[in-house]
Amino acid sequence: MPLYEHIYLARQDISQQQAEALTGQFKNVVASRGGTVQKVEYWGVKTLAYRIKKNRKAHFTLLNIDAPPAAIAELERQESINEDVLRTLTVRVDALEEGPSAQLRKRDDEGSERGDRPERGERRGPRGDRGERGDRGDRGERRPRRDEAAKTEPEANQ
Repeated sequence: MPLYEHIYLARQDISQQQAEALTGQFKNVVASRGGTVQKVEYWGVKTLAYRIKKNRKAHFTLLNIDAPPAAIAELERQESINEDVLRTLTVRVDALEEGPSAQLRKRDDEGSERGDRPERGERRGPRGDRGERGDRGDRGERRPRRDEAAKTEPEANQ
């Protein structure tokens, strides 16, 4: 059977338990059509890049699925009916990823680096410290504003 990675976004208004209940419903839909859900990852509530149906945040959930195409079609149909689901994305893959997804690895990496962050004002990266900038020197005379220039021109012509 084909392998799929499926992500759905649920409204921010629902609780984590309700989002997990949605996942359980969707797993039952896949199982009833002869497929299996290999892995479920709840990524938590994340900020969206843009508003979707007046929501700025959403519950993200990943499902790794081994199922026939008919099961995926029914899953997507059920999700389109459900008003708590904002968006879905299903991608057919050659092999399912073992272990945590990149999203969960990213969260783990951020947690381990928190103690390694530089203090405020310290620079980190390839540029290093730029040192003192020094005096910027004379910046020249102030140019007159447009309305001041208009007043002085007729006087110069007389």
